[in-house]
Amino acid sequence: MTECSYDAILVVSFGGPEGPDDVIPFLENVLRGRNVPRERMLEVAEHYNHFGGVSPINEQCRDLIAALEAELADHGIEIPVYWGNRNWHPLLPDTVRSLREKGANRVLAFVTSGFSCYSGCRQYRENIRDAIAAEAPDLQVDKVRVFYNHPDFIAVHVEHLREAISKLPDGKDVQVAFTAHSIPMSMADSSDYEQQLRETARLICEELEIDESDWSLVWQSRSGRPQDPWLEPDICDHIADIASSNSNVGVVIAPIGFLSDHMEVLYDLDDEAKVVCEEKGIPMIRAATPGTHSRFIQMIRSLIQERMGLCSPAAIGRFAANHDTCPEDCCPAPVRPARRPG
Repeated sequence: MTECSYDAILVVSFGGPEGPDDVIPFLENVLRGRNVPRERMLEVAEHYNHFGGVSPINEQCRDLIAALEAELADHGIEIPVYWGNRNWHPLLPDTVRSLREKGANRVLAFVTSGFSCYSGCRQYRENIRDAIAAEAPDLQVDKVRVFYNHPDFIAVHVEHLREAISKLPDGKDVQVAFTAHSIPMSMADSSDYEQQLRETARLICEELEIDESDWSLVWQSRSGRPQDPWLEPDICDHIADIASSNSNVGVVIAPIGFLSDHMEVLYDLDDEAKVVCEEKGIPMIRAATPGTHSRFIQMIRSLIQERMGLCSPAAIGRFAANHDTCPEDCCPAPVRPARRPG
């Protein structure tokens, strides 16, 4: 194993508005170049306005970085941690410019996405590439691998799901719904996204001895045109199906595709899915996301150590640890539907 050094760690995330005036400019950044109707954008804007125009994701990134800095220091890893977002401040180009000004030459990026698909991996690599081209052409940035089958990642979800199940009323037939962000089929068909999510869910259920018939992988937060195919079923449709087939069921929703309780979790699950459960008379508990759980932070530190050559890759289940360097044809961009004339 060859050891290598880095000048900085770069946490790369999606970004989110931090006030009402930020919401529309933020969503315009998110949707630039995508064929999403403006009425859909305004509908999503109302989700943010429901929470005062503030997405929790930026504050959650600050908490993550603080926990990671402490974890690295505790293990004698003296590397500064920087932060750049795809869609809102601090924006990646600004952060890359700061890295250049600080004299960084080699940087390791941790992207807040544990699964492989265009929007969750390759697009972030493209964002980093574009920022480097604009601000620091000589900067080298490597990316931490996806970690859907890392033992620490699985352990955190096992703990959170076990706790959630314990909160359901006694005597209910437990159905676990693992959720992740739906993506277009054109993106899903060219990546390992769905396979990786199923493996994460399977590993969690294997540890908790949950039968295959008692869990499902379903989807949430889809956008785009209604006529375009995306991964299904939607969590709300799934809840309705459960209610129609079992009057004694209790649902636990485990959002394994999300690392923290940001907008899609708070609105699409804690609000919309909860309302459907109440209408159907189904008790619902939502499992926590990893957030700043100590073992999740430990995992990030170990992934950094992997790339530094200080420890071997860790993975469990049916698949080996994912590649460090993505192949050229990995997670290609989806084919966008043509815009309507005029």
